[in-house]
This record gives sequence, structure tokens and C-alpha cells, in this order.
Amino acid sequence: MPSISVRRLFSDNQHKLELAWAAGNSGADNRIGVEADKPVLALVGHLNFIHPNQIQVVGVAEAEYLRRLETGELNYDFGELFDIPMSLVIVANGLPVSPKLRDYCHTNSIPLLTSKQESPHLMDVLRIYLQRTLATSTIKHGVFLDVFEVGVLITGQSGLGKSELALELISRGHSLIADDAVELFRTGPEMLEGRCPPMLRDFLEVRGLGILNIRHIFGETSIRPKKILQLIINLVPADDGYMKQLDRLSIRTETESILNVSVRSVTLPVAIGRNLAVLVEAAVRNYILQLRGKDSTKEFLERHQTQLKENEQNHENRPD
Repeated sequence: MPSISVRRLFSDNQHKLELAWAAGNSGADNRIGVEADKPVLALVGHLNFIHPNQIQVVGVAEAEYLRRLETGELNYDFGELFDIPMSLVIVANGLPVSPKLRDYCHTNSIPLLTSKQESPHLMDVLRIYLQRTLATSTIKHGVFLDVFEVGVLITGQSGLGKSELALELISRGHSLIADDAVELFRTGPEMLEGRCPPMLRDFLEVRGLGILNIRHIFGETSIRPKKILQLIINLVPADDGYMKQLDRLSIRTETESILNVSVRSVTLPVAIGRNLAVLVEAAVRNYILQLRGKDSTKEFLERHQTQLKENEQNHENRPD
């Protein structure tokens, strides 16, 4: 089960959310994790004693409820109410911290943070952060590029020229995201986000040239930090056996499943004299057209069928 510590959550969001420690520092290593039967979005919510969230947020209404508990207006035992599983409590809106809440969190090693941000905004930011941080992930071998604003993963066996193809595409104005090891995170039901490991960021390894710093050579716009994966292009050797069984019309749409997400894929045979950069650009343009409902193969087949019907009618109407 993917999880992170409260310490890391605090470090990553301290400045953005104006977080500060109020109590429970000894629980900084408490884990926040997603369960198999619950979405990530359910990790964060306003103070709830019936269906407790791992991160309990105290807003204006919740702070007023705690005040009434402390003054005795409500006949409930504070300790019994808070005897629920939770990893972190955040008091939002710059509100003062309830003394009883502070003591309870200190005694039970539950991290208690404060924030000057309003509770709805704070929860939105944390949900997005947790969704990305706790996303199921895998690593794929290949080169990940931004081609015409489409996330394209180029795969294939070693020695087929993936890096050289990537270098050609970058020189044509496209952008590199990751080379060799592409981190893919499932950030939504049908969405994969590709990123580059920090160690490999900006670098592209090309046989004969060694390791190139793409940012230094081609400028800032040649690098992207992340991109949604939309298209996979598989490079395969163009041997006689493969070319004979190749579906030249590409009637069937190819897909590849990664982390249970189906991604459109295209197979390109690699042979001497083929301009792969142009073919990749054409494949991406064709993918964009298909998203808009324009399928060249379907259009050709419909035109072909229309022509056959016209020929049959002309043949039937021809006098003997």
C-alpha cells in the first residue's frame, strides 16, 4: 500500500499551505496511506467522528464545535470522541488551537498542524498532492517525449535508434521528458502521468556521442517535467517475416495496458532509409485527428465501398 510520512507531507507543503507545528511532533513519522477499497480523495476531509479521515481538517464550523465541547455546552467526553484512527489533524483558517485538542494530540502522538489557508483550499491542495504522491507507479524502458502537445513513449529493443530518433525530434522543436527509465504514475482511473527520475533529468544518452544535456544544448523549452501518456510508439526491426504479416491498412486499433490503463499504440518497422522522425510526427497528427473523429483508414474504406457499389450499378445498367 503506497504511503508517505507526515514529516514529508509537512516538508513538501509547508510554504504553499503556511503550515506550522502545534503539537504531536513525536508522531511525525506517522504514515498516511491509501487503502485498496478507498480512493485517495477520501484521505482528507473536515473533522468527522463517524467516518474518520486519516487527515482531519478543522475549519470554522469544527472549531466552534470543539469550543462548545470545552465549555460543556455539549455533553460528550472529548477523549472518547477523538478515540478514532487518524494520522494528522490540521487547524485551518488561522484559527486558534483548542487547548484540549492540543493536549490530546500531544499525549497520543498525533501530529497537529496549523494553517492560515482556508479549509476548502487546503483540502483541495492536499488531495491533489496525495493523489500524485500515492499514485500506483511503474518504470518503463524507452524515451518519453512531448510531440505536438501529446505525450509519446517510444519503446523498442536496444540498438534500434530510440535515442537518435528522440534527438531528431527535439531538434525539430519537440520536448524531452525522460530517457531510458520513464516513471509512470496512475493519477486517475484512465490517466498515466510520465515523469523523469531526478538523477536522469535533462540527459539523453546517444551512442557515439555519450550523455547530452538537452537543456543546455537546445534551451529551456526542450525539456518538460511531466506529461500525460497518450500514445506509445513501438519500434521493431523490419525483417521479411514481420513485413509479410504486417496489417498495412491498420484497421484494428492497437492498445497496450499499463497499470490497467489502456494506451493507444502504433508499431513502426525500422529499416534503412526510413525517416522515423517524420513517421512519428505523422502518427501523432493522425492520433490527434482520430480524437476529433476523423479516421483516414475508415474514410478510405468507405470511399472504396462506395466506388465498388457504383461500379456494380454501372455494370447492371450497361446494355447487353
